[in-house]
Amino acid sequence: MSVEENKAIVRRFIEAYNSRNLDLFDDLVAPDYVDHTHQQQGRESFKRLFNLAFTAFPDWHETVEDIIAEGDRVWVCVTATGTHTGEWNLSGGPLPPTGKKVAMTMVFIWRIDNGKLAEGWEVDEDRDFLKQLGIIEYTEKGKKLFPEDAG
Repeated sequence: MSVEENKAIVRRFIEAYNSRNLDLFDDLVAPDYVDHTHQQQGRESFKRLFNLAFTAFPDWHETVEDIIAEGDRVWVCVTATGTHTGEWNLSGGPLPPTGKKVAMTMVFIWRIDNGKLAEGWEVDEDRDFLKQLGIIEYTEKGKKLFPEDAG
């Protein structure tokens, strides 16, 4: 497949995610998909992860800011926004809804094989995300070191 075709697959995947159309995952994600970030394997595990996210952040939306492809790899940078209105499983423990709005930049790297996402990696800023939810706060020393983030 061409790099443009691979980029189109990733765009369709993000559109399916944004519209909550998990049925399209069967067309876009390989059955033995490997999620390196969340250490999961299989399309059904991947779907469960998204269902958990939809429960916790029902208005979650990802806007593509940039997309680059080379060979069988696609890198996409998104701005993600959402409101935490449902319970969220935070590293194995339930986090009740905070009602807080969050925004973050995320980078995904996907390997495409036979027209489907075969492997994926995610890079984002957990610290800022958790701070926006009110889960972590800076110490007094941290507020002095990072005054623009401590507000």
